[in-house]
This record gives sequence, C-alpha cells and structure tokens, in this order.
Amino acid sequence: MIRKDAKPPAEWAVEQKPSRNRRMPESAKPRVAVIGLGSMGYGMATSLRRAGLEVTGCDVSADTVKRFVADGGKGAVTPAEAAKSADIVVSVVVNAAQTETILFGASGVAETLAKGAVFISSATMDPDVARRLAKQLEETGRHYLDAPISGGAQRAAQGELTILASGSPAAFAKARPALDAMAAKLYELGDAAGQGAAFKMINQLLAGVHIAAASEAIAFAAKQGLDIRKVYEVITASAGNSWMFENRMPHVLDGDYAPRSAVDIFVKDLGIIQDMARSAKFPVPVSAAALQMFLMTSAAGMGRDDDASVARMYAKVTGTHLPGEPK
Repeated sequence: MIRKDAKPPAEWAVEQKPSRNRRMPESAKPRVAVIGLGSMGYGMATSLRRAGLEVTGCDVSADTVKRFVADGGKGAVTPAEAAKSADIVVSVVVNAAQTETILFGASGVAETLAKGAVFISSATMDPDVARRLAKQLEETGRHYLDAPISGGAQRAAQGELTILASGSPAAFAKARPALDAMAAKLYELGDAAGQGAAFKMINQLLAGVHIAAASEAIAFAAKQGLDIRKVYEVITASAGNSWMFENRMPHVLDGDYAPRSAVDIFVKDLGIIQDMARSAKFPVPVSAAALQMFLMTSAAGMGRDDDASVARMYAKVTGTHLPGEPK
C-alpha cells in the first residue's frame, strides 16, 4: 500500500493499492463477516478471501451462502451468527432500512459483535441516517465506518472498488485490512460518519442524470432511423460521451437488460437526493426529471431490470423500436 502524506482534517486523502494479490501474514489476519452476498457483496467477499482473510458470508439466500462455502468461505444463517467471531463486519445491502435491521434488528450484529470491532456500511443512504446509525452503534463500544462503494460487480470481484469513507481514526485503523483488500482507491473524507454518504449521493445524482440522458439520446437516435451502433461509435469518440453512456448503452444495443444495476436503485437514490435538496431548500430540477423517468420505467414493470431500461421506456412511449424488443 502506498499512502500519501496525511492531509489537514478539513481535506480528504486517497490511498491507491498497487497490487490486489498481496496476502496478509497469518498472524495479522482479522476475521471478517460479509452481510449481503449479492453481485457486489459476493465479489467483495471473494476479494477479502483472496487477500488471505478468514471470511464468513451471510445472505437471505441460503443457496448463495452454500455457494460461498463451496468456494472456500464460511457461512452463517444470521448476521448475529456471522458477527460473533468477527473483527470486521462489511454490510453490503441496498438501503438504510436494511442496514438498520442488520445492526439492531432481531439477530442483528449488535447482539454479538465484540467491543472494539468495526462495522463497515456500504449502503447508499441519507447522510443524516448514516450519522444516526453511527452514533447508536458507537455508544455500544463498537466502531462504524460510513463507506459507500462505487465500481460495479466486476471491480468488486477484482478488489478494485472505489470506496468513499468517513469515520473515526479508530474505525479506519480497525477496518484497514478489509479496505486494502476491497479497494483500488480509498478516499478518506472525514472523521465522522455522513461525509462518505454525502459524497456518494453527489455521485448518484450525476450517475442517474447521465443514465437518463444517455437513454433519451439513444432512443431518440433510433426514432430518427439512425444506426444506433454507429451512433454509439461516434458518441463515444465525441464530446457528448459520458462514462454512463459508454458503459450502459451496449446493454441497449444488445437488447440485454439483465440487471447489473437495477432501475429501482436509482428510484431510491434520486429520491434521497430530492429529500436532501428539499431539506436544504436547494433546487435540483435536472435530477428531479431523471427521477421521473426512472419512476415511469419502474411503474411499467421494469424496476428490477437493468437501469438502461430507461431507454426502453422512451421507446415504448414513442413507438420506437430498439434491439431485442418486439415490433
């Protein structure tokens, strides 16, 4: 690990990991529990194991836990069971409500997690909620690291995520072995929970707007009778390109809407942004328009499909044909 010199408290620091294959000495290995073995969580758990850590996985799907055990990990039925012998708990669930249940619900990790252990929360949530959960857990003698993630399932499996983290120095120190194993870039954004969540919401504002705009553009191009594969080629080499256009529009070209990131994720995240903006009395009309497109797409039955399905929504309401869709 190469670490830049420490920044003043008001600034953030970033660490970059030169190799994801470095293994930890046996004597230094903490025990890690990963709660939530979806596409992101499974990859993160795999990266932790590859780094030589002892990892216990827990998920609502018993079959997924069995698969993780078959791959060489350990399994647990409940979060409390997974956390019982853990030094680090990594929570990879969808939202704040699920995070709170994992922490303080029946069979939650707060029942069994050792004093001084750290809970790493990767869910995207309102910063105020992150602060509340952190305060509640820290009052019990455990640490809370607010650490939303970015990068997708493939980077999770490769240990190359970007992690936007904030928390106490003690929380960072305790979580460091897991962070090193999971992240290519770790941004240290403050010494209290909430800052990581706030940074992630700014990212989600842009990501949601960019997906909606990319979907609008590709569907509009199809309506004009253009070869949308050629449109993709031209736009990705032009000033109008965005990471989301380049990453998501191949799903439209291939007519493949298997969820890498679902429509309903952005219904949730752009909704949080609206709540934050209303509380701050700050206008966010562009993200509000994007939210409406995700809401329409979800209401049309595509909420669990890939978020590029917004292009299908545009196509349906305009009578435009896209690849893989019935004429």
